[in-house]
Amino acid sequence: MVIPKNTLVMQSGGNTAVFNRSLFGVASEALGSEGAGKVYGAVHGIEGLLGDELLDLGTYSAARWQDIARTPGAALGSTRRKLGPDDVSAVLEVLRGRGIGQVHIIGGNDSAATGHALHLEALNAGVPLRVVNVPKTIDNDLVGTDHTPGYGSAARFVALATMGAGRDAEAMGSAAPITVLEVMGRDAGWLAASSALARREERDAPHVICVPEVPVDDQRFAGLMEEAYRKHGFAVAVVAENARGVDGPLGADAEPWYTDEFGHPYYEGAGHHLAGLLGRRLNVRVRYEKPGTIQRSMAACVSTADVREAEMAGRAAVRAALGGETDMMVTLVRSEGDDYECGTGLAPLSEVANAVREMPPEYLDPDSYGVTEAFLDYARPLLGAPLPRFGRV
Repeated sequence: MVIPKNTLVMQSGGNTAVFNRSLFGVASEALGSEGAGKVYGAVHGIEGLLGDELLDLGTYSAARWQDIARTPGAALGSTRRKLGPDDVSAVLEVLRGRGIGQVHIIGGNDSAATGHALHLEALNAGVPLRVVNVPKTIDNDLVGTDHTPGYGSAARFVALATMGAGRDAEAMGSAAPITVLEVMGRDAGWLAASSALARREERDAPHVICVPEVPVDDQRFAGLMEEAYRKHGFAVAVVAENARGVDGPLGADAEPWYTDEFGHPYYEGAGHHLAGLLGRRLNVRVRYEKPGTIQRSMAACVSTADVREAEMAGRAAVRAALGGETDMMVTLVRSEGDDYECGTGLAPLSEVANAVREMPPEYLDPDSYGVTEAFLDYARPLLGAPLPRFGRV
C-alpha cells in the first residue's frame, strides 16, 4: 500500500504554554524530511478537518515560526470535538483529497481515542494512513509516558504562585492569614502536588495539598490547616479542582455544572467549598484563589525543559510515522541515573485512549495531605531552572 506524502497536524484539548512548540517540532521536522510533501494544519482540529479548512504550514517564514513556537495557546486553534461515526466518511474524503498519509494529533487521552479511532476507520476503509500522536496535557495524566509536555511549565506556575501566596498570607497576618489556592487537574493530582516544590522549610507554603487520589475528610483538612495557622500565623492549602471527599466530589450539591462530549464532569470547585469551611471554623478571613487558564498560558513561567521536550516529541512523531509506525503516541522516557536526561519512545494509542495515570502511592503522604521526597525528586527537573529563593527579616 502506497502512503501519500503529505502530512496533517492538529491541536486538540486544553492549551498549554508549549503546545505550539510541539506544533513547530512537527512542522519543521516534516518540512525538512527528504521526500516529504506538504504539511497541513487543521484549523480547530477535527472541526477544521471536517470542513476541509486546512492551512499550508510550509508558507510561513522561519522568523514567523520562531514567534509561533514561543507563543502559548494553540496557533491552529484547539477543539474538544469528538470524532463521531457520522464524521468518518467526510474526514477520510478530505485526507484522500489532500493526499495526506501521515496524521499527528497533539493532545491528551481524548485525542488518543480520536487518533486510535481514525486509524481503525482508515484501516477498515482501505485508506493508507499512519497516525502518530504527540502527548500534551498540563494534567500529566497520560499512561505510558514518564511525563507530558505542558506539565513542567504549569507546575512551575503553580509552585511560583504558591510561593507568592504563602508570603502574602504570612505578611498579612491576622488581617488575612488563610489562603486556599485551587488549581487544575481533572482526574489526577500531579499539578496540585507540584506546589510542594515551593517549600524549603517547615513554615513555607503549602501546608496542605488536596488531590483526587486521596479522599478529603473535611474535619481532618480543617484540623491540619488550623494547626499550621496556630503554629506559623498563616496557612495555605493547594487544592485540585476535582479533589474529592470520602463520599464523592466536594461541595454542597456535588452536581457537575458542565459535562463535555467525552463525558468529563466539571464541578463548581473543591477549593471554594474548603475555603468556606475554614472561614466558618477559624472565624478569620480566608482568601480563595482560582487562577484558571493563566496557569497553562503564563509565558513568564515556561520551563526550559518543557520547551525542549515539547519540540522533541513533535519531531519524534514525524520520524516515527515516516518510519512506518502507526496507531502510536510518542512518549517521554527518563534515563536512569542521578543526572536528568529525557528521550522518546512509543506507546499504543489503544492503551492511552481514555485512560488516566493517577499519582502512585509512593508519591503521596495521605496522613499529612502532602507528598513524599520521591515525588519531589521526580518533579523537580521538569520545572527547568531552579525556583527563586525568598528571604525573611
